[in-house]
Amino acid sequence: MTSLPSDAAAPSVRIAAIQTVSGPDVAENLRVAGQLVAEAAAAGARLIALPEYFPLITADETAKVRIRERDGEGPLQDFLRQTARRHQVCLVGGTIPLAACAADKVRNSTLVYDARGERIARYDKVHLFGFQKGEECYDESQTIEAGREVVRFESPAGPTGLSICYDLRFPELFRAMGAVNLIVLPAAFTYTTGRAHWEVLLRARAIENQCYVLAAAQGGRHPSGRVTWGHSMVIDPWGEVLACQAQGPGVVVADLDPARIAAVRESLPALRHRCLSA
Repeated sequence: MTSLPSDAAAPSVRIAAIQTVSGPDVAENLRVAGQLVAEAAAAGARLIALPEYFPLITADETAKVRIRERDGEGPLQDFLRQTARRHQVCLVGGTIPLAACAADKVRNSTLVYDARGERIARYDKVHLFGFQKGEECYDESQTIEAGREVVRFESPAGPTGLSICYDLRFPELFRAMGAVNLIVLPAAFTYTTGRAHWEVLLRARAIENQCYVLAAAQGGRHPSGRVTWGHSMVIDPWGEVLACQAQGPGVVVADLDPARIAAVRESLPALRHRCLSA
């Protein structure tokens, strides 16, 4: 029987999720995000995640196309790079709109910067949200071009997998990451779907992958009238919610303990008991 790698002797690492209620003013959204990252860093967090769409949420879904950036340059990427370096943290940059193949679309991309401000990972959202219930309707495929690659990287927390919002509903994506210590999920879940499914799905991903989950969400009523569910949280490998912010801007902080991961995997070796790996 193959044993999973374990770094149980490694020290605990403080991680943090930022929750925002972004609006149409990009500069103001960046100001708020920067302030909250500073708060998380002051609390000792070494890995900090921003939410999906943190630079911009507006009723005009084409607005993100107008502010999209080429990979490697632009004010949004400069903000992330400089913020990570200023606070000397690993910053998981929520999502920003990057150039796509189609002129009228973007890639909804998570960029990760290390404490030196160097980019160490990029993940483009694979699963695009579509939902209709009465007058509430969303279709991300109209303005977003889907990614194709599963991404994991080495962070201060150890092996870390990246995902975004609607990806949460597709467990095969998380299985494809392999054994990770942490899954990070920036999101902007709607109030309707979040109230029904957000926590149960996050806890399921933590339980079945026996790892921590860090979910950074939009949470509140936005200037556009959109309402997001919020409830940014940190969940441990047993599915316990360690910290949560229900609504409004804020910071959620908890410690990731490698010994906790090792203990859960040792007492219930479900990852080693998998029979269907394809």
